[in-house]
Amino acid sequence: MNATTQSPILTVEITSFSFKQPLPPHLFSLDAGRHGGGFVFDCRSLPNPGREERFKAETGLETGVREFLEALPEVREFRASVISLVEPAVRNFLGRQFTFMNVSFGCTGGQHRSVFFAEELARHLGTTFQGAVTPTVVHYNLKAKGFI
Repeated sequence: MNATTQSPILTVEITSFSFKQPLPPHLFSLDAGRHGGGFVFDCRSLPNPGREERFKAETGLETGVREFLEALPEVREFRASVISLVEPAVRNFLGRQFTFMNVSFGCTGGQHRSVFFAEELARHLGTTFQGAVTPTVVHYNLKAKGFI
């Protein structure tokens, strides 16, 4: 059976967050169809755009930050590694007719790298598994900081 035609639709909730703040409580929740698990990726090993004066007031949603990160080989390698772990899990969940998966990205402030990777993965999964996967993105710390 083709993963892109399976039902029910798998919701992949993708969260960006800050390691400087308490972890978002929904990450490991068992409420409302959640299974209390998933992937948590630590982006702090990658160059931080927040250390660049020109990006301090921006987020991973903005073009300048995205272009800065996309230009770095280690960022491209990290993205490829994440995809190589998450895609097989998505296929497995679809085959087992699961309806929920959680993938999270954390960085120092929850503003640049984790936001960038949450958006990147959502875009990738939405395209790769079109019709079978609904990616939803939660930028846990951006709202508290007044960015969204």
